[in-house]
Amino acid sequence: MAAKGNRVRIIGGQWRGRKIEFPSIDGLRPTTDPVRETLFNWLQPYLPQSNCLDLYAGSGALGFEAASRGARHVLMVEQDSRVVKALRTNKEIMQAANVQLMHRPALDALKAKRKETDSSFDIVFLDPPFNQGELIECVKRLEESGYLSDDAVIYLECESTLALDFLPKNWLEHRRKKAGQVTYYLYQRELDGE
Repeated sequence: MAAKGNRVRIIGGQWRGRKIEFPSIDGLRPTTDPVRETLFNWLQPYLPQSNCLDLYAGSGALGFEAASRGARHVLMVEQDSRVVKALRTNKEIMQAANVQLMHRPALDALKAKRKETDSSFDIVFLDPPFNQGELIECVKRLEESGYLSDDAVIYLECESTLALDFLPKNWLEHRRKKAGQVTYYLYQRELDGE
């Protein structure tokens, strides 16, 4: 399934130490262990019984880590069929009943407005391919879709050169760190954040 070395390990929770395999695809770069360790330390108070959305699932490192650490439900969205196949295999190996896969581009997944019967998301992972300009539209659709809970936390990982002046005013920066050419953030959404 995966080329040698295309593995990431789950750092904590019920699947701690398990390896996730993924195919070699241009632009697929899993969040590194040190960054994930920091992120999940940040998320620890929010994770238990949360509803998570991983919009650019890729290797599945963020979504499976959240599911391993007590998220009630994780929806992973991924457009590449080879990657979805790997995600499905990893889900089956771990018997991850709390993980759901959606084979669709992230922007398409956000086209429809949330229905009354749909759950809202408490935690969202936004780690799109770099330098493709999709993040601005993704953030806009995410905020307008109604899928975010009132006090959702949003993890954003992007190239350090990207100016984030397009983020909604009610997304308040809670944490920020830099690792090489990547900057990663945790935002807390406020309902009326003026």
